[in-house]
Amino acid sequence: MDLGLKDKVYVVTGASRGLGFAAARELAADGAKVLVSGRNKESVDAAVAELDAVGGPGTAHGTVADNADPEAAGRLLAAAAERFGRLDGVLISVGGPQAGPVVATAEEAWRDAFESVFLGALRIARAAAEALGEGGVIGFVLSGSVRQPIAGLGISNGLRPGLAMAAKSLADELGPRGIRVVGLLPARIDTDRVRELDALGGDADAARERNSALIPLGRYGTAEEFGKVAAFLLSPAASYLTGVMVPVDGGALRGL
Repeated sequence: MDLGLKDKVYVVTGASRGLGFAAARELAADGAKVLVSGRNKESVDAAVAELDAVGGPGTAHGTVADNADPEAAGRLLAAAAERFGRLDGVLISVGGPQAGPVVATAEEAWRDAFESVFLGALRIARAAAEALGEGGVIGFVLSGSVRQPIAGLGISNGLRPGLAMAAKSLADELGPRGIRVVGLLPARIDTDRVRELDALGGDADAARERNSALIPLGRYGTAEEFGKVAAFLLSPAASYLTGVMVPVDGGALRGL
């Protein structure tokens, strides 16, 4: 199926590695242009080089930016317009917040996570809403914690559901302008972040085995599998989907 991505332009934040990079790679593979951001110049440059290898020279452009920076949203969208001359969508991905239970996590960690996970994402979405026209799309990389808490991830459990509801509200507000808003709810996708979480208890292999047993498909997902779902949701092929939160979790979420 042709997703209609050729020469479309997307900004993907937190895309120097992990889920953001996986989404950017699938967009590039299907002919889109991507501006990717991350906090480290070396990793952003490496991501751009790999994306250019996938989509051809000039496919990607990198910008060093932290989602928590109030100026990041404007700089990212301006860089995309300058480099590629248009904008068709954004995918807002940010590294997972500090792990730990609610009662033992310092208030400062909550405040820092709110700036990056919640407020930073909202700033980028609002800036994109001003820049996008009909057919545009705003995507959020969220978490299965939107629908059920994940043990040991108190901050994520607290912030992700609120951001998901803000995204749902944004879908209502922007729908009349033909702009879509979608969310992705990954669970155990085999990334550095998930491997780090598995290792917190001291035995990463045992944690992976326990978690895999709770997934109907019996295994962790791959970054490529997540990226393909993200590329579809951002593409014109998904033009009648908005306000949806799509689990990418092998069936781990038990509710409808």
